[in-house]
Amino acid sequence: MGKFFRNLIVLFLKAFSHLPFSVLYLLSDFFFVILFHVVGYRKKVVYTNLRNSFPEKTEQEIDVIARKYYHHLCDMGLEAIKLHSISHEELDKRITVNGLETLEAYFRRQKSVILLGMHYNNWEWSASLQRLASHQLLMIYNPVRNNFEMERFILGMRERFGGLSVPVHKSARTAIQFDKTGRPGILWLAADQTPFQTSKFWTLFLNQETPFFSGPEKIAYKTNQPVFFHHTKKLARGKYEVNLIELFPEPEKENPEDILLTYIDTMEQIIKETPEYWLWSHRRWKHSRPDDVQMIDRKTHRQA
Repeated sequence: MGKFFRNLIVLFLKAFSHLPFSVLYLLSDFFFVILFHVVGYRKKVVYTNLRNSFPEKTEQEIDVIARKYYHHLCDMGLEAIKLHSISHEELDKRITVNGLETLEAYFRRQKSVILLGMHYNNWEWSASLQRLASHQLLMIYNPVRNNFEMERFILGMRERFGGLSVPVHKSARTAIQFDKTGRPGILWLAADQTPFQTSKFWTLFLNQETPFFSGPEKIAYKTNQPVFFHHTKKLARGKYEVNLIELFPEPEKENPEDILLTYIDTMEQIIKETPEYWLWSHRRWKHSRPDDVQMIDRKTHRQA
């Protein structure tokens, strides 16, 4: 019975994706009222995260950011579903990509690259990057627990443009193995998710002690694949600009920790400029730093 209902939900989402954007955004406005005012979806998490991240802001300023965030969250959720059926022509009207020429230069040299993103603005539509890039796009994801039907639907949306989905626990092995094939790849991953509490990489991020996965820096250092930052900027409702910013052309020449610290610096600056577009309803700070793990001071580390 559970499988039947899960398949029914997926079927509904597929049909839902064919609605025009004008209808989707009317529904988004309605869902905002339900999510924010009626259900109060993770409001305690959102407001706590915002207060701790921006202690200098007044309660009124925090409330403005939170309301904008919930509006954007509703838009993004429906836009993500739309990815199932959106045409290439429609995507071309709604998303532009800057920095492709640098990627193409690496492709001509048969060089794979690493693209570090974050859960900011509409990251799902960037799965369509494969249409424009010569590299093979390798999209790292966390498997959906106990819902194979939903996972298949999500991966199907992302892979319809030619990209390949790779489970997070296979990311390092895939990056190393794929680099030895005939076609260079783009290892695209969002490194702002919460790792296990046993993580050894802790630093101050948005005024809070925060753990990070150290995998991206290790992969970059071991493979010497150039590291790019993936920044999605919102231009208007349903319109985005993706900027592919090169951070490290030769990671093996860097201190490995600097790779991740530069990513964190860049991410924090972007979030502070327009905070309403980051994923505040995620329980990012649910762990406490173990006593035997030292904090990495981003400022003194760079000076050392």
